[in-house]
Amino acid sequence: MTLIDLQTDVDVSGFVTPEFERVRHAFEDNFTQRGETGAACTIYYRGEKVVDLWGGHQCDASDTPWNQRTLTLSFSVTKGMAAAALAVAHSRGLFDLDEPVATYWPEFGQNGKARITVRQLLDHQAGLISIRPSLNAERLTDHDALARIIAKQRPQWAPGSRHGYHTLSLGWYQNELIRRIDPMQRSLGQYFQDEIAQPLGIDFYIGLPRHVDTERLSTIKGFHRISLLRHLNELPPKMVLSGIWPRSLVSKSIRILRVDNPAELASEKYRHLEIPSANGIGQARAVARVYDVLARGGKELQIKPSTYRELISPAMVPVAGEYDAILTLNTKYNFGFSRPSRDFRFGVDDAAFGCPGAGGSFGMGDPSAQVGFAYLTNKMGFRLFDDPREKAVRDACYQSLAALRSQSVAA
Repeated sequence: MTLIDLQTDVDVSGFVTPEFERVRHAFEDNFTQRGETGAACTIYYRGEKVVDLWGGHQCDASDTPWNQRTLTLSFSVTKGMAAAALAVAHSRGLFDLDEPVATYWPEFGQNGKARITVRQLLDHQAGLISIRPSLNAERLTDHDALARIIAKQRPQWAPGSRHGYHTLSLGWYQNELIRRIDPMQRSLGQYFQDEIAQPLGIDFYIGLPRHVDTERLSTIKGFHRISLLRHLNELPPKMVLSGIWPRSLVSKSIRILRVDNPAELASEKYRHLEIPSANGIGQARAVARVYDVLARGGKELQIKPSTYRELISPAMVPVAGEYDAILTLNTKYNFGFSRPSRDFRFGVDDAAFGCPGAGGSFGMGDPSAQVGFAYLTNKMGFRLFDDPREKAVRDACYQSLAALRSQSVAA
């Protein structure tokens, strides 16, 4: 495939292959028609990078252009990278999905958690959406102290009976599980660096190293939580209204950290700490590359066939069905990834897996289409997923694939 170098009137740079020109047009339209201010998009197809675009401004308060080296906060797109780390650990034979978490971490078994399996934890079925006392930056600096705090938590529902998005808490449970099963006792962030980022040569961090040049960082303006009330047409109204009541499940899930603006996760106070569900900082091409590798079977990461089968197997829906106790809509989860559901469709079929991020970012792998996709933005929208900017680019990707298939059939 021939590459087309770009430098357009709307400050978009990078390249696309001719077959994916639709993606370039959709990406440019984000800046001229959909209010985008700074973003990057990368797509792999059958192991080849076919789209690598970036544009707009790196920072809200300056004219610094988004460039090839820009790193940005990805919010819950981070969950996908954390799940990838667990997939590598599973391939190393470090844990069994259907074994109780307490087998590897005995202290976890207290307060009604002795029978929670690793699978239930990763599938958002454990009911561990809340952490009390609430956490702050100081508590997050000490992995041992944090482990003692989260081991004491009590499930908010009978594990396995229902599921609900573990907005922030999941990552810290994953972190402690990794620390317990890894022979080197590395944190999840370090495990990701050593076992995924470095082998693949990508820039993505769960806990930003202090040696990374801060001039590479994109800043996100964010918004105060109260502003969500002005966007009930874009968010599940029941979720937003429940979040106002301090004792609701939604409120318990989102009020774990003492932050009012989600963009604070990229501040100096938090960005060097590991928040594996929410503060990954990196590049779209890094996220897309991880999904590309996983979607094609994970050979570059030595993913075993048994692990790959688990990654693409149908999501196990809990007894209460697909209704998400936190997001208040229908969802599916498997191995730490979001899966296609009635309310959130993505990919060619149900084998697809990925994780959306607050504000409009999204990363996904599609085994059936052999696609790895990522869109990261620094202008926060209010949708949980299917942000019009990201969705337009993703739709253009699949339109391009359909055209390729038609050409192949015609030939």
